[in-house]
Amino acid sequence: MENHNTTGTKVSGQNSIGILGAGHIAQAVARHAAKAGYEVTISSRRAPAELTGLASSLGERVKTGTLAEAAASDLVLIAVPFDQVQAAARGIDWAGRIVIDTTNAIVFPQFKPADLGGRTSSKVNAEFFPGASLIKAFNTLPAAILASDPESDGGRRVIFVAGDEEVPKKQVINFAKKLGFSALDLGKIDEGGRLQEFGGSLISKNLIRLDL
Repeated sequence: MENHNTTGTKVSGQNSIGILGAGHIAQAVARHAAKAGYEVTISSRRAPAELTGLASSLGERVKTGTLAEAAASDLVLIAVPFDQVQAAARGIDWAGRIVIDTTNAIVFPQFKPADLGGRTSSKVNAEFFPGASLIKAFNTLPAAILASDPESDGGRRVIFVAGDEEVPKKQVINFAKKLGFSALDLGKIDEGGRLQEFGGSLISKNLIRLDL
């Protein structure tokens, strides 16, 4: 059953996640989510039928869909290149959605942070999801590490989470924990969220949180 807070954002009963993107980050989260019992819809600019083999390799609970079908899930994870976010979000009603932003604003081939005029990449991306709550997470670890077992060396791998709305942020924190990770709340996007942006001090930091 879906429940909403006074702003219309879903706050409980999440059991599905839609993923916009089908690359390595998308696959890593999809596999973890399916293992944790979530119904997963993976999508890309390609026709759903072209992703059938990939979906089958990620788990029994993973299916393919259009971008709009994936966006109808309880949680939505954006895992496309930063410069493709606007196109992926176009034409979809985002009101009340919780959107997890995994993107990094990188200039290629120089491999340096994009100049966004002082704004964070998530603040830029939020404009493409009107009415949604955008939460930054799952963007600091290389895909191969993200895909590995969240339990490591006697602890749990850390996922950093930042967002300006507390209730949706808690939902993403809970999601990360259900996947087996330890989730660390960095506060708001313009504050702690800057640390997890590409070029920030937390990028590629593979931290393990021990239960003491």
